[in-house]
Amino acid sequence: MKDIDICLLLEGTYPYVRGGVSSWVHQIICGLPEYNFYLVFIGGSKDSYGEQHYTLPENVVGIEKHYLMDNEGLFTPQPRRGKASAFTLWQSVIARFKRPQESLAPEHLQGLLDNLGKKKGITYDDFLYSERSWEVIVDLYFEHAQYQSFVDYFWTFRHIYSPLFSLVKIAEGLPKARMFHSISTGYAGFLGALAKQQQKVPFLLTEHGIYTKERKIDLTQASWIKDRHSALDTSIHKKMEQTRQTWIDFFEQLGRTAYDQADKIIALYEGNRQRQITDGAPAHKTSVVVNGINMARFAPAYESRPRQAPKIAGLVGRVVPIKDIKTFIRAIRVAVNELPELEGWIIGPTEEDEGYYHECQLLVNSLGLQDNVKFLGMQNVAEILPKLGACVLTSISEAQPLVLLESMAAGVPCIASEVGSCREILEGMNDEDKALGSCGYVTNIADPNQTSAALLELLGDDERWYQMGENGYQRVKRFYREETMYEQYQNLYKELLTWQE
Repeated sequence: MKDIDICLLLEGTYPYVRGGVSSWVHQIICGLPEYNFYLVFIGGSKDSYGEQHYTLPENVVGIEKHYLMDNEGLFTPQPRRGKASAFTLWQSVIARFKRPQESLAPEHLQGLLDNLGKKKGITYDDFLYSERSWEVIVDLYFEHAQYQSFVDYFWTFRHIYSPLFSLVKIAEGLPKARMFHSISTGYAGFLGALAKQQQKVPFLLTEHGIYTKERKIDLTQASWIKDRHSALDTSIHKKMEQTRQTWIDFFEQLGRTAYDQADKIIALYEGNRQRQITDGAPAHKTSVVVNGINMARFAPAYESRPRQAPKIAGLVGRVVPIKDIKTFIRAIRVAVNELPELEGWIIGPTEEDEGYYHECQLLVNSLGLQDNVKFLGMQNVAEILPKLGACVLTSISEAQPLVLLESMAAGVPCIASEVGSCREILEGMNDEDKALGSCGYVTNIADPNQTSAALLELLGDDERWYQMGENGYQRVKRFYREETMYEQYQNLYKELLTWQE
């Protein structure tokens, strides 16, 4: 295998899942052919991922896949004591996960590398069946959750901390690389911290969305966690159910440790950089690199856009809850009352969450929109954009959505919920940018009525529609070119690789 310049750590994205982050990863690899990349894909369960969706560029010199939630085999329970010194370290690590305001120190990471999965330390059997492990769980239960179900606490503990054994094993098996680059915190970011500790090379962290915030949203809404408050907890200000809080603490610690160990931390816009600092990222490590668009790819779309607004609203994105497809569908229902010929196209993969996709189909049918709303699956975005009168984004969480920038590069106005950097994308990030004019409308989250009103206003005035499309095109051309993004990442890689040398 060729020498590895950059080892990319990818959680649940490229090359097995489509979406903005995966598109960005492919873009970076293709745009910096002077570097050799090695890919480490981390997923939950193998059954959740299908075929590879991207053809790997020639400068990808290898790939490995790991699934953290798949059992490696059945274990036969056997009584065992467990090594006292190893479990003393384990308790100190768990204490930090219960107190995520303090990141894991390098000695904690080295301790994990030296002990987890080792016969001289804590084997996975020890974690599952040893007396020492049982004592750790019981002590934690009485300290943090004595008024809640012990059975719930026991299984939550096992499920949360089991992946650490896998991450240590992955980190030890990684090929030698000149640097590591994680595209999120979470498991991939924590793997980056372990890999840096293992190989003593630079570690770059790029966040598109804020991983910890998105996991908090997922966990707050998760129906698989039952809110069970004990009758003994009589406070009118009950804390969050312990299972949710334990998961949230876990992901907060993964993120904080990744921030602490990273040499450079990149956000897509200033709001997310400030959020990173709030969540524990050292300010002096942080900086902003915006997404970049290949203007040539969208030039035919821009040149072929009509003078009058097509009565078609398009949502380009994965059919998953965080994209809030249902609000888009409901907005089309409201708008159709005034504009019967309006169509809503949902453009993106549907296989990631088949249950949610089915719910969206049922909603379309129940609202009588079978003739107005279409699920088109994956499409060539550059080819379909000129057919749209508006690009609509109804997500409940985003960072700097590529789809908005791509639509603007094609001269298509946008409507986006008030998340991430959507307002500065559509209205401008500074005085020079704002002087270009608005290229769309910003709406409240989960507000189909406001989304519908914006859509009707946009499509009801062809002159304003055309001007907004032009404003967006000029904004992308001035501030979001991919050449600028490549140059900034090239400089980051050069700087970190020089540190190593």
